[in-house]
Amino acid sequence: MSHSLTQQDLSPESSTGTQTPEMKYGERNIAEGNLIVFPNPRVGRRYNINITLPEFTCKCPFSGYPDFATIHITYVPDQSVVELKAIKLYINSYRDRYISHEESVNQILDDFVAACDPLEVTIKGDFSPRGNVHTVIEVHHQKPVEA
Repeated sequence: MSHSLTQQDLSPESSTGTQTPEMKYGERNIAEGNLIVFPNPRVGRRYNINITLPEFTCKCPFSGYPDFATIHITYVPDQSVVELKAIKLYINSYRDRYISHEESVNQILDDFVAACDPLEVTIKGDFSPRGNVHTVIEVHHQKPVEA
């Protein structure tokens, strides 16, 4: 799909000088973002996929201050692999959410497992220090071994 930008798309104000409530194309992409998967090209081969997302942001549910983190995802795919642009848009959807460090990393794990059902996955949120406190949250999921 091709979309050409106009000056109005680039300006926060319309020609009448009032704010336009219309979402920008990037905001729409983020709002519509879902974790998309595609078939694993090497089913049966055990290999790691490492994804680093260094621009994670959310808001503290108590103060409203922004929190910044690098999210590290390491997983062993089973039948599906997560599409990278989709995970970027999904992670950006946290930008305006009021959510704790702990809940955000656990929710990312839940959504990731629901989308691609990996053999195993570790999600680590390495949050930037705020108020002299540095937090790292790490969660892990492993698919039960079939008998």
